[in-house]
Amino acid sequence: MVFDGIIIAIIIALFRGGNFLNLADMKLKAKWIFPVLLLVQIAVFYSQSKIDLIGTYSNYIFILVYVVGLIFLWMNRSQTGFTLIFIGVLLNFIVMALNGGRMPVSPEAASILDPFFIEALKDGLYAKHTLITESTKLALLGDIIPLSAPYPKEQVISIGDVIMNIGVFIFIQKLLVKQKVKETKIEATL
Repeated sequence: MVFDGIIIAIIIALFRGGNFLNLADMKLKAKWIFPVLLLVQIAVFYSQSKIDLIGTYSNYIFILVYVVGLIFLWMNRSQTGFTLIFIGVLLNFIVMALNGGRMPVSPEAASILDPFFIEALKDGLYAKHTLITESTKLALLGDIIPLSAPYPKEQVISIGDVIMNIGVFIFIQKLLVKQKVKETKIEATL
């Protein structure tokens, strides 16, 4: 869902006159952390069924990724939107940490997804997610919100995902769409 939020925010920013060159103005502390965490998650996701050791420890790896990600977000909390991103990620982290390192998914909400996904969840083949059961802790913070048509991609998201994406949207708008206050002041004095 984060990637969808980023793409939607960029498209809206461009319609608002935003410019990709403004990315050069992005001043994040330890900005190398984000791409490394992304690569780790992708590597674990694609190798979890092929390498038994990774599959066994994937829950712990995802928890570690969240902890490092939260530290990165906290370090950059002065950036516009990062407090909301931090809160959204923290909510996702809490529910995952309480449920063995996996994000609980509502079977009712997931009914919009490909049946293969539901079977993979039931069989425990999908390392980052698990179906909500009687023993699930804080299920309300799990993936309980279904997205389907007219949304272009069927998926199930959490309250944390919604909050995080609002923060991402605000950050990208602020970054790409620079206010033309200085130009207006100069023109007014001429």
